[in-house]
Amino acid sequence: MDIDYLLMLQRFRERINDALTPFMEFVSIFAISFLILIPAFIYWCTDKRIGLYTLSSYAFGSVLTVVIKLSFCVYRPWIRDNRIIPSRNAIRSATGYSFPSGHTTNAATIYGCLALKSPKKQRWISFICMFMILLTAFSRNYLGVHNLQDVLMAMLLGGAVVFGISKLFEYLSAYKENENIFLAGGIALSILALIYISIKPYPRDMLNGELLVDPEVMMKDGFGCIGRFTALCSSRYAEKKWVKYSSSLSLKTAVLGIIGSVITMLIITFGGSLMEGIFGMHWGAFIKNFTMMTFIIVIWPAIMKMITKDKAFYK
Repeated sequence: MDIDYLLMLQRFRERINDALTPFMEFVSIFAISFLILIPAFIYWCTDKRIGLYTLSSYAFGSVLTVVIKLSFCVYRPWIRDNRIIPSRNAIRSATGYSFPSGHTTNAATIYGCLALKSPKKQRWISFICMFMILLTAFSRNYLGVHNLQDVLMAMLLGGAVVFGISKLFEYLSAYKENENIFLAGGIALSILALIYISIKPYPRDMLNGELLVDPEVMMKDGFGCIGRFTALCSSRYAEKKWVKYSSSLSLKTAVLGIIGSVITMLIITFGGSLMEGIFGMHWGAFIKNFTMMTFIIVIWPAIMKMITKDKAFYK
């Protein structure tokens, strides 16, 4: 049934000569690459708490997704059925196993947090965010890189993370002294996740003498996602202990936020190949993502605070 659904979308794609494919590819790649710039800008320039909440949901959701992926090891649709011909550009970002969809989890956590925290007088933001979750999920099916159950599970997982992290933030608002316990627990969870994905067995099905899927390549995403979550926990501790940043919207902070977004984009775009060349595929992915999240949470806020030297930035 899931393959029939993808074949139906594939026939539609072919019938309209891929007219919608570039748009769907953009929606899809934006969720995995540059969507994080929205909560980063919010964290720097408008509302630190909402930004941190969204970044936390994103980082934790990506770890859960990748652990599930590497546990179930579900092959991509075109491996399961050679009638599926996915979009060429979409294959490039379709790394890792298929279940659940990492792109959709990213969208569900980030857009989901923004929808939940949107001002009551601007509920249109919530509707747009919810629409973008559904559109991102559909784009993965439309492009032929995920089955229906992949995106449904990702949306459920993302929703659960958004709800769970929201409750955690409410708890920590009342018991701030316990935050370090959760941060230490997060780092411990990251270490356990790294050990788990490194030592667990993976399928090694062969076709014409070659591996259908190379487990070493599949583990790369795992190291990257765990790197983000590790950085979230360690950077949050460093920021609240030494930087003590407080966001405040002004022309100066908005300009600095744009500059920070550009630097983050450069890290996302070029950091992977650079770090992998130095540290190898797995640890290169870990260090690239660790660097990106550390830059967002502690390095750029420290620089912004130093540049502005504004009392509004001090608690």
